[in-house]
Amino acid sequence: MLRTSRIAVMTIAALSVAALDACHKSPPPQPAAAPATRGPDADSARQAQEQEARRREADRLARLRADSIARSEAMARDAASAAAALRTTLTATVHFDYDQADLRPDDKAILDAKIPILQANSGVTIRISGHTDERGSDEYNLALGQRRAAAVKAYLVQHGIADARIETISYGEERPIAQGSDEAAYAQNRRAEFEITAGGNNLKKP
Repeated sequence: MLRTSRIAVMTIAALSVAALDACHKSPPPQPAAAPATRGPDADSARQAQEQEARRREADRLARLRADSIARSEAMARDAASAAAALRTTLTATVHFDYDQADLRPDDKAILDAKIPILQANSGVTIRISGHTDERGSDEYNLALGQRRAAAVKAYLVQHGIADARIETISYGEERPIAQGSDEAAYAQNRRAEFEITAGGNNLKKP
């Protein structure tokens, strides 16, 4: 019995020594890693990047708006320039020889340029006014101016422009554009002028 008790005591002691030895040999537990945190420098960098991205996007949108405005303005200028050129063609003056109402070849070329514009703009109506130089009586010059306006109208009508779109009037010698009593002034005053009376605001190219 005594022997058995000794053996038990020795066994317990041996186990205790082994347990203590094992405790000394095992490494101590490592502390848990602290969660990563953003420092103030990282936040500042991120904010700077976001601000730069917003600035670039704002610049891009501003350039797009500026380009769109520039294109619109260029188109408006082109349209205005084209319309002005069409109006200039429609209102170009033709001239006549002394005491004549016949159209000269150069006059016909001027009228030929008007015809496609009038055909492309069916809402346009015009007034043709006939003029003379100062030689001759008032009555004669009024009649001559009317013949000149009528000759121009007849040419346009013969080339497909509706009669109802063209009005004629004569001013005779009443409205000279050149002062003087020489051939240079007379040649400028023997003319037919054109006025757009309706439909001239939005002229289309032929």
